[in-house]
Amino acid sequence: MTYRVIQWASGAIGKTCLRQVIDHPDLELAGLLVYSEVKAGKDAGEIARRPPTGIRATRSVDEIVATPADVVLYTPLNAADSLAIHDENILRLLRSGKNVITTTAHTYPQAHGAAYAGRFEEACRQGRSTLFGTGINPGFMAERLSVALTTICTQVDRMTFTEIYDVSAVRSPGFLFELMGIGRPPGAFQAETGIQQVFRHIFTEVVGYVGHTLKVEFDDIVPDHEFGIASHDVALPAGVAPAGGVVNFRWRWHGRRKGLPFFTTEMLWIADRSLPGWDHGDGWNIRIRGAPGIDVRIDLVEPEGMPDRSKAMQYAVAGPVIRAIPEVVRAAPGILLPPAFAAWSPRL
Repeated sequence: MTYRVIQWASGAIGKTCLRQVIDHPDLELAGLLVYSEVKAGKDAGEIARRPPTGIRATRSVDEIVATPADVVLYTPLNAADSLAIHDENILRLLRSGKNVITTTAHTYPQAHGAAYAGRFEEACRQGRSTLFGTGINPGFMAERLSVALTTICTQVDRMTFTEIYDVSAVRSPGFLFELMGIGRPPGAFQAETGIQQVFRHIFTEVVGYVGHTLKVEFDDIVPDHEFGIASHDVALPAGVAPAGGVVNFRWRWHGRRKGLPFFTTEMLWIADRSLPGWDHGDGWNIRIRGAPGIDVRIDLVEPEGMPDRSKAMQYAVAGPVIRAIPEVVRAAPGILLPPAFAAWSPRL
């Protein structure tokens, strides 16, 4: 069958998804929402560097909500002041009868309590629709891959999932200095800043999903962040991070069981690898201690011979979104959680 798809947002990830929709023989583009005035009114094919599609980009949420479609690929950027906006947009889409696949968290809304998750469940009931949060992290590496690895274990004592991202080449001052907070004094991070709010929301769901899937009841989910302080002015393509300011980040959350960390997820964002203890290459590490213990390293390889400018990371985020379309459309109304086959658990 052919699935009618609306693409919401056309940034780096959104544009990669948009191209997949246009190119795929079983997908039909039904609509495109953009945030830029420059893109509004343009044919989606022009935005995606593809032939004309007959679908004009719009900035009107009302127009998108009124457009018939099987599924909306909701892939805008996350920021602290956008979390509530994303929730309201997704609720409107679900109530309108459209399934939603999103990269803005929503992998396990239940982690934020029954009242929060209940809003989405009710919207799904009203629209007979399904919500699915996915991507590479969150959505795949910790929740699906690390859980799958426990299948070969007879005992799991502790799990640690690490993402490493060298941000030194990022050219966006807004991303590095405003959103991340590079260059700010360490004390500036004692209170929860914008990106901390976003990460807490996202990775509380990641930890909660792993606990739910493995049937492990956590006592609590606690942050445990570390920062690398610049010993000298650090010149980056996006600007200069002054000495004494934060240049490296280890955002970390523990799901604790019996007072000890059982599942830890952490994000290392590094602008200065010369600092002692911060010389790590990009990628993901999964570390499981038990019987047997498991160490896994995952690296993405840049594609060769592709006609587009998309990077390996962009394909890796778009892939789970596109692959999920038929599964989400076929699913029963509600919040869809990916199944895990025979994962380790202390309970049968």
